[in-house]
Order: sequence, then structure tokens, then C-alpha cells
Amino acid sequence: MTPIPDDLSTLGRPHHIKVILISSGAGHCEPIGEDALTVNLIDALRNPPADPAVREQMTSLTGRDKAVREYVMATPGARALLRDLYEQTTALLNGWGNPRSRLVFVHVQCWGGRHRSVALVEELAALLRADGIGVQVEHRHIDRPILSARPAKGGA
Repeated sequence: MTPIPDDLSTLGRPHHIKVILISSGAGHCEPIGEDALTVNLIDALRNPPADPAVREQMTSLTGRDKAVREYVMATPGARALLRDLYEQTTALLNGWGNPRSRLVFVHVQCWGGRHRSVALVEELAALLRADGIGVQVEHRHIDRPILSARPAKGGA
């Protein structure tokens, strides 16, 4: 019989889920719900297309669609944010994840939960999976209707 190691977490295969990535929309006023590394994109990566036809096309898509992902990731600061988020996630996974389950939760939130947060979560998931890290993705508000514009900062 094979001896059982003291640390049973070493028995898991590398494709087992290690990171839970969640996107959501703050405009839906639902609590995050779990302890997580949280990224607030409500005021970040805002880059609405100037062309009304392009804007209309983009709003009918989600961050899962290649065109939206490319558009969001072309926004100034997006690549640096993705790199920083990847580094923080892997640092948590390697050093400070739950010692029993080794799960790290990452919550990315934009206003509506359909475009920016989804695109960033999908990009992060691709990077982590490429490194052999098991990832589960949940898009909480991707199927919700488009929200009206977010209220201006500090006012009505």
C-alpha cells in the first residue's frame, strides 16, 4: 500500500480547480459574497466606441466575444492590469491560498457585468490555463439586460 502523505493537497492532479474567476456588474447591486481578490473596473478601462454603429454592435455582444475582448484589451492600461492581476492571483495561489483547498477567488466587477469584467476574466482564465492551473469561470450578470449609464461620481 502506498503511504499517505501528511499534506493531502499534493495528491490532486494539476487540472483540478485552483482558481475561481467571477465577473459581475456593480449596477445589479448584489453583494460579492466570498472573500476574494477584487478588481473594480467601474471607472477603469472605460473606452466606449465613438462610432454609434460600432457601439451598438458591441453592446449586443459580451466579453466572451472575440471582438469585445480585443477592444477591451486594446484600451490603455488593460494589458498592465491583466499582468498585475495574473501576478497577484498566482502569488495568492502559491503562497496564501486556503491551505486545505488551495482555492483562490478573483472577483472582477464593472458596471453592467457584460463587457469589461467578462473580457478581463476570460483573458486571465486563458493565461492561467496556459500555465496548467485549473480555473472555473462564472459570469454572474452576462445574460442580464444592458444597464443605463452609471450615475456620475459624487452626484445624482
